[in-house]
Amino acid sequence: MTQNITTNNDTDNAKLRQKRQLALWIGALVAGCALGLLHVVWLDDLMTFIATIFTRLFQLVAVPTIVLAVITTLAKFGEQKDTGRIFAHAVTYTLLTTTVAAAVGLILFNVIQPGNLPAAMVTQGNSAIPKDLGNESYYDHILGVIPNNIVKPFLDGNVLSLLIIAFAVGIALAKLPKSDRKTALLNVIGGLQDLLFLLIRALIWALPLGIVAFSAQLTAQVSAGIAAESLGKYIAVIVGGNLIQMVIVLPLFLIMRGLNPLHVFGRMSPAVLMAFFTKSSAATLPVTMASAEKRLGVSQKVSRFVLPICTTINMNGCAAFILVTSLFVMQNGGTTLTLAQMILWLFIAVIAAVGNAGVPMGCYFLTLSLMAGTGAPVGIMGIILPAYTIFDMIETAENVWSDSCVCAMTDHDING
Repeated sequence: MTQNITTNNDTDNAKLRQKRQLALWIGALVAGCALGLLHVVWLDDLMTFIATIFTRLFQLVAVPTIVLAVITTLAKFGEQKDTGRIFAHAVTYTLLTTTVAAAVGLILFNVIQPGNLPAAMVTQGNSAIPKDLGNESYYDHILGVIPNNIVKPFLDGNVLSLLIIAFAVGIALAKLPKSDRKTALLNVIGGLQDLLFLLIRALIWALPLGIVAFSAQLTAQVSAGIAAESLGKYIAVIVGGNLIQMVIVLPLFLIMRGLNPLHVFGRMSPAVLMAFFTKSSAATLPVTMASAEKRLGVSQKVSRFVLPICTTINMNGCAAFILVTSLFVMQNGGTTLTLAQMILWLFIAVIAAVGNAGVPMGCYFLTLSLMAGTGAPVGIMGIILPAYTIFDMIETAENVWSDSCVCAMTDHDING
């Protein structure tokens, strides 16, 4: 009886701490917006400096988080019979949600029907395209994923290359016969992972300061007009598709699996908020994993396997952006878009999004590579670039929300 009372008290205390933490983060968000509206030069510079520090620190821990989480999970592949099921469920949900996201974008594109831009504007947009990326093909993008040096992917933060290395090492460890050396190696890897999560908890404790800086930075930029350029109907398609996926489609997936969307979102909101400001699924991964385990109650064997994989392949917002932007660019180049072509590009967008990395502006550069290979007027990508800051923030938040949903559904299927 005493043990049950103690357990209930611990649960109540944990819920109270979560509510206080969320209230603190919301307060930090409001305070940051207020600071950004002041337009004080030295204050804006300070907020940008602090935001950059937090982004770099989360990127620092994100790389080893992905590698160690995948290695430790796969190393136990033979011991845990659920690993294969976890992987199958995660990939299935990822492909389903990503395909639906692209389909929503396609439907909105045909309903809203963005028109063509003036030729002079397209020509002018060429000057805004990064010169070193304008001629890069999708084949170059794929080759860049294949590691030829075990150190370089860590230095570059190449998430897909790191995932390939982690899969190879994890499966190799699983195949190694039992021995004292294998046990010692697994203990070292496990110890490093425990140390890493201790550092992550420290970063999350200091995160309110980062949220103040992120929100102040964004408010200052938007109110100054830096990210306010608009392409009307095209922007409506991109933003509308993302919002429909976040508010309607993903909650429906949760409801169909017997989960409460408001409960899941409430527990995972710190990660979604972090993703919105950092514009990087990979940098947000430590917060996503901590929120899933500590707030949502997802088992470690699910969260530490599903979330690193989802960070690299579950790109709902990216799939919609690639499809809609590709169709928009090709249409402006004089291509008559048939239903068959649009469906073909839907699958191309899904495949390309799965092959994208969770890094800032990854979808933009990937779409630019695809369009450069088709001969379409890539100058439009230069026109889109100023508005992409907002797109990237919304898409990253959507991607992390989708990661959270996939993780919650997989945990429900495996442990529910």
